[in-house]
Amino acid sequence: MEDTIVAISTALGVGAISIIRVSGNEAISIVNKITKFKKLDKVATHTINYDYIIENDKLIDEVLISVMKAPKTFTKEDVVEINCHGGIATTNKVLELLLTNGCRLAEPGEFTKRAFLNGRIDLIEAEGVMDLINSKTEISRNLAINQVNGSTSQLIKDLRQSIIEILANIEVNIDYPEYEDIEEMTTKMLGNRISDIEKKIKTILNKSENGKIVKEGINVALIGRPNVGKSSLLNCLLEDNKAIVTDIAGTTRDCVEGTISIDGIIVNLIDTAGIRETKDVVESIGVNKSIDLMNNSDLVLLLLNNNEELNNEDIELLDKIKDKNYIIVINKNDLESKIDISKLDESKLIYISALNNKGIDELKNKIKQIFNLDKIETSDLTYLTNARSISFLKQSLNAITDIKMGIGNNLPIDMLEIDLKNVWNLLGSIIGVTYEEELIDQLFSQFCLGK
Repeated sequence: MEDTIVAISTALGVGAISIIRVSGNEAISIVNKITKFKKLDKVATHTINYDYIIENDKLIDEVLISVMKAPKTFTKEDVVEINCHGGIATTNKVLELLLTNGCRLAEPGEFTKRAFLNGRIDLIEAEGVMDLINSKTEISRNLAINQVNGSTSQLIKDLRQSIIEILANIEVNIDYPEYEDIEEMTTKMLGNRISDIEKKIKTILNKSENGKIVKEGINVALIGRPNVGKSSLLNCLLEDNKAIVTDIAGTTRDCVEGTISIDGIIVNLIDTAGIRETKDVVESIGVNKSIDLMNNSDLVLLLLNNNEELNNEDIELLDKIKDKNYIIVINKNDLESKIDISKLDESKLIYISALNNKGIDELKNKIKQIFNLDKIETSDLTYLTNARSISFLKQSLNAITDIKMGIGNNLPIDMLEIDLKNVWNLLGSIIGVTYEEELIDQLFSQFCLGK
């Protein structure tokens, strides 16, 4: 990280201003080379300075330049931000001058990566930055800000502190047995302390399931045989004519997606091609994709026709979804009923008329009921939300199970200490105290350029 990096931090296009961010040991001196007044090395830190960007003696733009000197910056390096007039030509010209004078174009997420590597933020806080940028609802924004401000990280730090206190006690008992004023850590005491830590980890994991829903939303696949009203239902839920609707079976050949919000939770809707046996090559590809989406979704809405008897294709679909979260949506409720519901689970039935927009609120309430959306705790949004962190937390829980088994098998305390150190290290991986370089590179590559 010896070089100085630069990137455009605002969306490139026509706008009032663009911000170009520079970070590194030579940030101030490089920017100073392309300013008219040449005074940035003399100004106080955390000030905004009026100047001109020049190329030789030619004026390029009138700008405001923020100078922030290390270590009290986002990256803990010298940081300069140039606020120039918005527009592709002007912004690119300023960027070109900075690159010509010694900067390197930053990689995606490199500013945040430097903040992490320089100890400014931990991994949970870094991931929170990305979640904050991508948040689509007020709840997901609140969730992300709790990660950014360190509230979520503190949960993990508190657990590690509890473990390090136990480890320190064990080490003193082993190395200095003559110290009688130090309490001896027995297997019974260890069991009690471990059970307390286990309980706290389980609580975090349970909350994190809600956090995953808040962050990523719920993926809902609309399935059924052709011409049962899947596209019409999608349009009703979206309150928009996004999907093409005709009386011709097989109109939907590919997936049509849309998003709605239910009680502040994102619901990702996927209208799939009608599932049936077909010799049409294009339709067959759509059918196979529909089956894949059905298998990988969080919830399946199986549409059936109220004015038709169940056929073999309906029965096969009911069998395919029996082990999944599903709702049976009986459409065309405005027509005479011919469907035999005695073969269906009535607790999962919702009647609608997509044509008349009836029953849609009841369907939304059913989705809320299945995922307990009205019970998701929104006053304390200190959850872990990504698969990486949750995976390490589950591994920690498995290691604690091994410790408890060891206690039950009367293993000596110094052997149990090995598993306890493993728990401490696993929790450290969540906040980035320990990490693999490849994982860090992959994580920050998902950020946008300039962040």
